[in-house]
Amino acid sequence: MPPSRRLTRVAVLVLEGAKPLDVGIPAQVFSTRASMPYEVRVCGAEPGLVTGGDGLSYTVAHGLEALEWAEIVFVPGYRFPDREEPPPAVVEALLAAHDRGVRLAAISTGAFALAATGLLDGRRATTHWHYTRALAEKHPRIRVDENVLFVDEGSVLTSAGAASGIDLCLHIVRADLGVAASHHAARRLVAAPYRSGGQAQYVPRSVPEPLGERFAATREWALHRLHARLTLEDLARHAGVSERTLSRRFVEDTGYTPMQWVLRARIDVARELLERSQRSVEQIASDVGLGTGANLRLHFQRILGTTPSEYRRTFTRGR
Repeated sequence: MPPSRRLTRVAVLVLEGAKPLDVGIPAQVFSTRASMPYEVRVCGAEPGLVTGGDGLSYTVAHGLEALEWAEIVFVPGYRFPDREEPPPAVVEALLAAHDRGVRLAAISTGAFALAATGLLDGRRATTHWHYTRALAEKHPRIRVDENVLFVDEGSVLTSAGAASGIDLCLHIVRADLGVAASHHAARRLVAAPYRSGGQAQYVPRSVPEPLGERFAATREWALHRLHARLTLEDLARHAGVSERTLSRRFVEDTGYTPMQWVLRARIDVARELLERSQRSVEQIASDVGLGTGANLRLHFQRILGTTPSEYRRTFTRGR
């Protein structure tokens, strides 16, 4: 990490009944290291012992003053969110942090704490599938989406169950530091490098879904062939299903059609090449199977809202 690079300040707010995995995910993902310019403080409504869920408790060194220090605040999930309200001081501290421009991110049932502030009213949000109905009933002004892994509404972000908290954290790293840093963090966590926020939650189904592993293998196969021509027919042939079945199941599994997924995978590889190499836009377009620089620029602008050149300047500045 360059000596001049300032650390982004992250607070993890532990409420009564906090779930241990939900607390650990942001604390570990954003821990200070050469590849991750973040500083984490774990806090509670006040310093001291916080009784958690699942038989664990936490001794936190910081109280709500950590939210005044932070630039990102995570609210991990906690037990019985539909029955208990967060303390008024916590609600006030979250509102004050939001007013200062702090990003607020909830993992799983932490969404209920954000909902108590009113900041989710009129916005899309999600939570663990078991609690989506309760969240919608308790806070009817929130547009609860039960079919996604996470929702990014800019200043407020929410995620589904615990594992999707990893997806949310990696999404934030991608936005802050770029694809290469996100992929590095994913490798460190032995996690999938990227699952879109639009991917469906893994909710119970009455009929087993035997094709999930087969489609995972097809996605892996496609990732090694992004430089070549890939069609829906190619993907369906590899998966051993009809094009119609592949299209339907791909949307269920990833939130994208097969060819949308291939395009976004190509854009992801292009982003990493822009960050980590000196190859020209034309060369990168060829490398990722998009043919021409004009085609790469078109899709880059449509998906990311910027140009390849500006993206490269943003994520190589100061290196």
